[in-house]
Amino acid sequence: MAYIPISLKNEIDRQDRRYCCYCQTSEANSGIPLTYDHIFPQSKGGKSTFSNVCLACYTCNQFKSNTTFALDPLTSQTFHLFNPRTQNWDEHFSWNVDFTKIQGLTPVGRVTVITLKMNNPLVVEARFRWTINGWHPPSLLAER
Repeated sequence: MAYIPISLKNEIDRQDRRYCCYCQTSEANSGIPLTYDHIFPQSKGGKSTFSNVCLACYTCNQFKSNTTFALDPLTSQTFHLFNPRTQNWDEHFSWNVDFTKIQGLTPVGRVTVITLKMNNPLVVEARFRWTINGWHPPSLLAER
């Protein structure tokens, strides 16, 4: 595991507001501490810098592993996964009508949803429960 200085962790925590930068799950909802993800993996030369580390839920981090790109099923072309430090979430993803599933709007969004299994049955059920209790999605909570 990479050493990440506490000052960098604090900066990341403030920026990412204790939400997964990929699936937008809040640490408070999941009840499981978020992880520090190297966007470009350390195993491929990625550094522990603000521009390369973000918060990720355990599930997104595990499925992402050291993957950096994947094949988009609609275009049959390879695209890099979403980079939360350089790309805007709302440009690549949206919520379905009941806020339980994440839809990839672009090739980057689609390969990220597929690779990170962002709509696995367990998280979809959890999002349903969070939504009916008014705890999800984070974009609507920020508007309150």
